[in-house]
Amino acid sequence: MHKLRAHALVSALSTITVAALLATGCSAHSPATTGEAAGSTAEASKPGTGEERLAVVSAPTDDAATPTAVASAHTPDQARARKSALKVASYDRKSGRAVIAAPASGSDAAPPATPSATAASSPTASATPKGPGSGSGGAHSNPAVAVGDVIASAPAPGAPDGVLAKVTEIVDTAADGTATVQTEPAKLNSVLGKSKADGAVPVDPSALKVEPLVEGVKVSWAKTGDLTFGPEGAKLPLGSLRIDVTTAVKTATGAPASAAASLDGFVQLAPEVAFSYDGSRAAANSSPSGAFLGLTGEWNSQWQLKGRAAGTTNGKQIRIPFAELHADPVIQVGPVPIVVNLDLVCSFRVDADGRVTVDAEQHLKGDFRVGGNFSWAKGWTGVSESHMTGEPLKTTVTTLGDVKAAMGAEATVGLYGTVGVTADLAPYLRAESNATAGGSANGTGSASGSWALYGGVDLSGTLNLQLSIFGTPVFQTRIPLGAVHEEWLLTKGEVRT
Repeated sequence: MHKLRAHALVSALSTITVAALLATGCSAHSPATTGEAAGSTAEASKPGTGEERLAVVSAPTDDAATPTAVASAHTPDQARARKSALKVASYDRKSGRAVIAAPASGSDAAPPATPSATAASSPTASATPKGPGSGSGGAHSNPAVAVGDVIASAPAPGAPDGVLAKVTEIVDTAADGTATVQTEPAKLNSVLGKSKADGAVPVDPSALKVEPLVEGVKVSWAKTGDLTFGPEGAKLPLGSLRIDVTTAVKTATGAPASAAASLDGFVQLAPEVAFSYDGSRAAANSSPSGAFLGLTGEWNSQWQLKGRAAGTTNGKQIRIPFAELHADPVIQVGPVPIVVNLDLVCSFRVDADGRVTVDAEQHLKGDFRVGGNFSWAKGWTGVSESHMTGEPLKTTVTTLGDVKAAMGAEATVGLYGTVGVTADLAPYLRAESNATAGGSANGTGSASGSWALYGGVDLSGTLNLQLSIFGTPVFQTRIPLGAVHEEWLLTKGEVRT
């Protein structure tokens, strides 16, 4: 057993504390708050001071219960967004046109009485609506929103990635206040203001849409902890997703039929979205003091490589994607629903010279943390960490050659439909043999030498331009997360035949 710890490019500025984001699995450092409690626990710890500490929790599973947040153009900066009963009835991302529906008459969840709720407080909002249809209320209706308001919404019709937009024009108003508006993309600092938030939210495995890419893929997940799978009836840990796969691998040219190659194993993970924001030192509508967006989680994988694989094609490593996963979880940061876009591609990778025949199996488990960390002084830097241990379960290596097989996942994490962080986590198994073979005139043969089996992990990725959604300065190129490459000896032996 060998334990590795790899840490790369972690920002150390005191303006943002991300220790709580090291939580994996059960989120030991995250508030144990349910989504249903988000509305009550998310309010400011210091109301009106601009130094609110906002809870970071899962949004209610019922979309209708997920509140919309509106930051009024006429409310002091430190107050920022407030929970609202307004809903985005439709949205066209390409044109920016949206319909904002007012709450039903007599609703108990009426929107807050902010200046944006009445046309009288906003000369722009009370202006005669433009467009061919001014609605039954015409210019005398009080629109649900005003020019300058910023709306944050969970997924809505026409907006599967949610909405974060600023109202630039009131196009039409109905008698009930429902408004057709023109919008432009907004930034998170326009709704979070000077507040602070820090936490990690587990991704519901049942919400992940899985598309198998090869035959032999089986998906299991445990939301309640009572699901069983496999020949031994093993139980999945709470919140875990497991993908089993068995697939053939191209055999080296000239290899005998008995050397048929295959990969067989599973990936089990419990992903969490890590989010942090610190606007305490930011001036109005300027960059926050600090921010973090990333993915953390527990990892458990076991796989077997068997046969004589041809692991390269035209000099390139063979990559076999076997499953694509996608989810759009909504996390509640105070009153603000933030839509996270998560994509995972699970794949095998084989790099072999086609000469070595192996039957090797490894069990690897641990955790990982990848993401982007922003500080006022240094801008965006990458965070790339992995803590894993591995052990060999089966080892047979014959003849001369090298082979490396990885079973990992490529992850993409973004907000409101923008790509923010990409990461490639690839735990691997590598065998090398320096055995030499000989023969004689009577047809007998022999081989002698040594072999070694190694475990390891490669972790790499990039921060993308779209992380400017936090309201931070735009960088012109992608920033590497910082590669992690660690390897350790699992076992070794001698070849004698």
